[in-house]
Amino acid sequence: MVNPFVAVINSILAEPQASLLNGILFGTKASMPKYFYNALVATGTLHIIALSGMNISILTALTAQITLFLGRKASSILTICLIVLFVLFVGPAPSIVRAAMMGCLSLLAVYFGRRDWGVLSLFLVGGIMLLFDFSLIKNISFQLSFLATLGIILVNKIGERQKKSGLLNQIKYWLKENLKITLSAQIFTLPIILYNFHRVSIIAPVANLLLEWVIQPVMVLGFITGITGYIWYPAGFIIGWVVWVPLTYFIVIVEFLAKVPGASIQF
Repeated sequence: MVNPFVAVINSILAEPQASLLNGILFGTKASMPKYFYNALVATGTLHIIALSGMNISILTALTAQITLFLGRKASSILTICLIVLFVLFVGPAPSIVRAAMMGCLSLLAVYFGRRDWGVLSLFLVGGIMLLFDFSLIKNISFQLSFLATLGIILVNKIGERQKKSGLLNQIKYWLKENLKITLSAQIFTLPIILYNFHRVSIIAPVANLLLEWVIQPVMVLGFITGITGYIWYPAGFIIGWVVWVPLTYFIVIVEFLAKVPGASIQF
């Protein structure tokens, strides 16, 4: 199935903004300039342009917030339907299928009033996928997605997660939680990265901390740009200039950090 929105985004935005947005939304990176691809590798942010559980998590969170007025059960069913449509639209990549199945299990738990067990859901979904296709055990995307998710689930169970009042305390809380999540995902995936790529990014925690907050607005504005531009190009062009701003911020940060001496070590 040819994705019509990729061509729309390519016609609205220049490079590398266009390929970055298509990578974040749809996992496509064929037209991405090589120098920027290498900068993503050096800063440990390559996972951002690959379809992953992040897409599903953002989709689930946004849909749940928008449809919560319908009630938890109706919201859960609608969100599950959107997740299925998203997977059918972007293609059944192993990391996306894993995240989609876990998201659906979590929403079904909400629907039936049960508690969601993250680690149990992860191993259950992973086991089901391997039963259908055992060759996934050698799939790097599956390995990285599984281990990163395991690290995030485990670190979320550690420490106090209650927000404190005050703007400064909220900022400290946000920085601490995002740093914990970033480091846990990187620590759990480090063996796979070293074995397959023989490279480790030292500056990755800083890069991910500076960039993570911009992914959700880029995804939302990017989808609006693609859909609107497909329906009526001039409107999509206008919104495209809005999403250009956070995309350019992302690019500037990646290119700057990639030039830092010792940003990554290659073995």
